[in-house]
Amino acid sequence: MTRLSRATVARYGVGSLGAGGFATLPGLVLIYYLTDTLGVGAAVAGIIVAVAKIWDVAIDPGIGAFADHRVARSGSRRGVMTIGALLLPVFFTLTFAAPAGLPTGVDALWVALAFLLAATSFSLFQVPYIALPAELTDRYDERTRLLTVRVVVLSVAILAFGAGGPALREVGGSPTVGYLLMAVVAGVLIGVAMLIAARAADAARPPASPDDGFSLSEGYRTGWAVLRRSEPLRTLLAAFMLQGLATGLMLAGAQYIATWVLDSEAAISGLFAALIAPAVVFAPLWGGFARHVGKEVGFASATVVFALAALALAGLWIAPGWWVYPVIGVAGAAYAGMQALPMAMLPDVISHDESSSGRSSAGVVGGVWTAGETTGMALGAVLFTVILTVGGYISSDADSSVTQPGSAVSAMVAGFSVVPAVLALISLWFVIRYPLRRSDIDGTLPPSSTEGAP
Repeated sequence: MTRLSRATVARYGVGSLGAGGFATLPGLVLIYYLTDTLGVGAAVAGIIVAVAKIWDVAIDPGIGAFADHRVARSGSRRGVMTIGALLLPVFFTLTFAAPAGLPTGVDALWVALAFLLAATSFSLFQVPYIALPAELTDRYDERTRLLTVRVVVLSVAILAFGAGGPALREVGGSPTVGYLLMAVVAGVLIGVAMLIAARAADAARPPASPDDGFSLSEGYRTGWAVLRRSEPLRTLLAAFMLQGLATGLMLAGAQYIATWVLDSEAAISGLFAALIAPAVVFAPLWGGFARHVGKEVGFASATVVFALAALALAGLWIAPGWWVYPVIGVAGAAYAGMQALPMAMLPDVISHDESSSGRSSAGVVGGVWTAGETTGMALGAVLFTVILTVGGYISSDADSSVTQPGSAVSAMVAGFSVVPAVLALISLWFVIRYPLRRSDIDGTLPPSSTEGAP
């Protein structure tokens, strides 16, 4: 397969604007919205997020099987992706539109249902989107190019939504109006980006195996079978889940660090700029580094740098101040590699499994991957609420003012620094065990697959 066209790369990359927006804003502000605007307890807020994510994890392999069935029948994953892109803005807006004056329990139920439906819509897009790179190109380095562009756009999305979302919230005047304004604008942008990305599916090759018909139960059995037979998938997914847990902790904790440690709710925009601006620059650099030393070496290197930077943030216990921004910048530079490289390794895993088993299960693998990624990020947010609860965090509604105990502030810092660092270091064990190398991918391609390579 020859070099991907710029149009295909661009359309695929734009999808990360939507994916990054949906992953960023709920992870950044949803728990804070529940605890500090609606007055929901931290533990209940964590349960709300967890329930939606557990549901997400449960349905992702089934959505993957359905996407495989549809691509075998229609030749494209575009239809499933389009449905998700159209539904998500509606339910995303409703998540932050709990009517004023309702009892806290009713508000909590409203958010729980809306967010569950938003997560379902996102999965309809994200699962086939994750599967596409393996079907767009067979080449090892071309996948790195494709996924590097995706991570650059993802980084821009996180920066734009992470900094712009809270800024829109402030423009609204009151928290209720501000969150609604943020949700409407963000929801439309996310949906449009996803619709553009869905067009990239038309450039993918057809599946290598025939369609045996759609069976939900068979989809789950296939997902479990792929996990059992594919050591590359198990090791890569385990590392990515642990790192998702680490970054989910930091994402959920950023607003609390800004408000209670740096004494400025608006500081969240600066924290996100410090984290993501370096990622925009370093994502292509990690891609170039991986082309010389291999994706697995680059992935391990990024993980070590991230862990050291996260551990350094423990200094917030002693002296919170300006120094936190360059340290977070180092973490952001490493984060770019921790995103781009495993995403570029996943299509290799899919191709390796296809060549070994003789069956195309890209959608199912995409569903398993999305379920694992979602689990990591969701558990990160939930774990942070547990840490807050243990620390004695005091929830409040939008009209109340509280002073947090020292134990709660210490818990925030631990959840933002030490715990993510430890999780990243644990993930390194799985990164080192990842078995695939360039020769395992390009070495198995037919001569026609490498013609026209630069």
